[in-house]
Amino acid sequence: MGIVEILGVAGSLSLLAGWRLYLTILATGTAMHFGWLPLPEHLAALQVLANPWVLGVAAVGTIAEFLADKIAWVDSVWDMIHSVIRPLGGALLALALVDASDPTWQVIAFLLGGGGALLSHGAKATTRAMVNASPEPVSNVVVSTGEDVATGSLLALAIAFPPLAIVIAIFMAVAAVIVIIALRRLLRNIKATLKRALGDEPPTANRLPPAP
Repeated sequence: MGIVEILGVAGSLSLLAGWRLYLTILATGTAMHFGWLPLPEHLAALQVLANPWVLGVAAVGTIAEFLADKIAWVDSVWDMIHSVIRPLGGALLALALVDASDPTWQVIAFLLGGGGALLSHGAKATTRAMVNASPEPVSNVVVSTGEDVATGSLLALAIAFPPLAIVIAIFMAVAAVIVIIALRRLLRNIKATLKRALGDEPPTANRLPPAP
């Protein structure tokens, strides 16, 4: 893989780690174990992800995350616990994918990987908190299952077609920013509506113009 493909795969994996860290590690390690993800010689150390013990721990974490993510508010607690773990995992995945002999790229990969994972994690956690506020339980399972399918599909594309990984990384980063901005605006509108309903803030239409 060339540098663009490596950065694309690193970006995709780190962003997906913000959604499903353990599934990302499990899929990446499995791909390396069976040779589906070709790596340059200087990335041979990354084969540690293909270690049976690492794969076993990742599999247990994947199952636990899958179950926790289907239960309303338990998923939010899980997200809170992983607010540090996911960005760190994304940073380490990105760090492992660049040339260890170049400290500059190592620092850049660590910062971008951690930032990317934190960005996607923030979008996911905020979205799930909003979904949990809904009175019916079905939406939580639907959204969680959609995240599972999306993560698995994007991982498969990034691993099978490394040239597409950079497109996936850009798409996910832009989508996460849009989601966070949209949710912030929605929360502000809800807060303003609640204030008006409680009488803390008079409706705009009933406000008198300032005296001359």
